[in-house]
Amino acid sequence: MAVIDKKLQRARRHARIRSKISGTAERPRFCVSITANNIYCQFIDDVSGRTLAATSTLAAKFKEQNGRPNMAGAALLGKLAAEAAIAANVKEVVFDRSGFKFHGRVKAIAEAAREGGLKF
Repeated sequence: MAVIDKKLQRARRHARIRSKISGTAERPRFCVSITANNIYCQFIDDVSGRTLAATSTLAAKFKEQNGRPNMAGAALLGKLAAEAAIAANVKEVVFDRSGFKFHGRVKAIAEAAREGGLKF
C-alpha cells in the first residue's frame, strides 16, 4: 500500500506543478522523467503540442559515453540535453521536474544543463 501512496503523491505534485507552468516556442518546458531503469529529457512547446528536442539514457550517444542511469549518468544526460536544446535553437527553458523531488538525479540533470548553457 505504501507504493501506491508514493505514486499518488508524485502524481499530485506533478499535477500541481503542471497547473502553474507551461512551455512556449520561445521558452519551452524542460521535462525530466525518471523510471526504474531510464531517464528521459524533453523540450516541449505546449502551445503547439510539439517536442522540440529530446534525449534519454536509451540514446546511442549516451550509451557510448556511460550507459548507466546513476548520478554520473544523470549529469552526462543533462549535458547532452543542453546540447540537443542548443542545436534546436533553445537557450531559455522552464524546468519541469514531473513531481520528483529536486534532489539526486533530477538536481544533477538540472545543474549539468545549466553548465551546458541553458537558462532557467
